[in-house]
Parts: sequence; structure tokens; C-alpha cells
Amino acid sequence: MKKLTRRSFLKGAAIGAVTPLLAHAESQNTQSSLKFIHITDSHMDLSNPESVEAMELMVDFVNKHYKDLDFVCFGGDNFNNNVKGDKDALMFKEITDKLHCPTLHVRGNKEANPKPNDAINLKQFQELFVEGKGLRVSGKDWVYEKNGALFLGLDSCIEHANNGRYSDETIAFAHKMLKSGKPTIILNHHPYTNYWGGTEKKDIHKYVLNNTQRVQRELFGYKNLLATLSGHKHIDSVKEIQGVKAIVTRGFIRPLDLDMYPMRYVELKGGNISEKLIYTA
Repeated sequence: MKKLTRRSFLKGAAIGAVTPLLAHAESQNTQSSLKFIHITDSHMDLSNPESVEAMELMVDFVNKHYKDLDFVCFGGDNFNNNVKGDKDALMFKEITDKLHCPTLHVRGNKEANPKPNDAINLKQFQELFVEGKGLRVSGKDWVYEKNGALFLGLDSCIEHANNGRYSDETIAFAHKMLKSGKPTIILNHHPYTNYWGGTEKKDIHKYVLNNTQRVQRELFGYKNLLATLSGHKHIDSVKEIQGVKAIVTRGFIRPLDLDMYPMRYVELKGGNISEKLIYTA
């Protein structure tokens, strides 16, 4: 019989300690499930009645055809934030509150760059669209936990600017959540790559997350980060970055045809992400 040394004993004990953690993480991936719709860049504008009607059409469509959703998430530039006061924000909230399921919201550059300056700011946005939804909030960011999975809302906006980046605080919050080992999806506004093949530096600076290389290096290595959801450019894309499904949904403002406003249906099941672009007609 082979003699058991102290070193081999400690090595075996270490492996034994890690194995239950790995098994637990795999079990979380297997058991977690989510069904939701991602809508981005709806640009609802009170000066454009058609944009308001499009949102109402969306609510009717989702309530009729997708009755078993866990939530609907809105990825920024939800309304144009271009009127005095909060009239457009309140209208957007009134319409989306008619959905049969919870709604989750992050800002886009329209919400972060209000015109005129007395349109709603970050504090008012959070009061209307973040507070009272059972979210764990950290500064500009939040997490929603459902069915064993984490859904992170990360604010990639820079105040009074169209370009975006993650702050140190946002990256630290993401690290903290991802270290839980739970299956995780990230929602934000600015995409992580120049997926449309742009050649103008000014254009790329405006649309691609400005510190994307750092974010990819630090966050995309987590095996439990399954997908990201972005918008901003209005062009659809699904690619993989280090095994993470990087989804950019076509802007809701860009209908395929008459009354065919785009959204994305996403399902998490057994640690796998499936998705498809859907339309309101």
C-alpha cells in the first residue's frame, strides 16, 4: 500500500475542498433559467406620435404573445429626454408599466445627455425606473436575481456625452457580482466592439465602449458570464468574445417594415443562451 505523505494528504484535501465548489457552480448553471425580451433604442419622442404608438404596440404584442416572461429589459435611449421636465419619462413609464411582467432599465446617452438641461437626470431616472423594483443598487448600477441567475444593469454612460465607458466603481461592482459564480448576463448601452466595421475614429469613439479592452480583459474571463446585451448603434449583431455571447439588438426605432419593430427574445436554460430577433408584426 502506497504511503500517504503529509504533502499528498494536503493536496488531496485541497482538491476535495474545491470539488464541491465546482459542482455547486455547475449545479447553478444547470438549474438557472430565464425568459425575457431585450428592447433598446426605442427613442420615444413626444413630438413624434408614431414613436409613442410604437411603444403601445409593443406592449400589446408582448402581453398577447409572450405571457411567460420573467421580465422585459430596456437598454437605453429609451426616450429622447428632449422636453422640459419629465413628461416623456412619465409617458414612457406609464406605457411600459402596462406590461404583464417586471421591467428593468438602464440609461443610454439620451438619458445621460438631456436637452434641454432641465430634462431628467440620473437621480430622477433612478427614482422612476430603478427604485422599488427589488434591485440591489450600487451607485449607478444594479443587479436583479431571478431563478438562480444574476442580471446586471451596468451604466456605461458619461454625463452630457454620447460616448461611454465603465467607471472603476462599475467594474468593481461587476467583479463582485461575477465572483458569486452564478450564471450572469450584463445589460448596458454601449457595445464592446466595432462589429459594424466602421473606419472613422470619431464614429468608433462615439459608439464602442471606450475602455472595452480593459473590460474584456477583466470581466469576460469569468466562465459564469454568459452574455451581454447592448444597443446604441441600431445595427443587429451576435458574436462571441472569449466565449461570452455579445448581443447587440437592432434599434427598436428601426422597423423592418410597417409596424415591424425589432426586439430580441432571450432564454437562459441549463447554462446555455438562446436568442432570436422578433418583431411586433
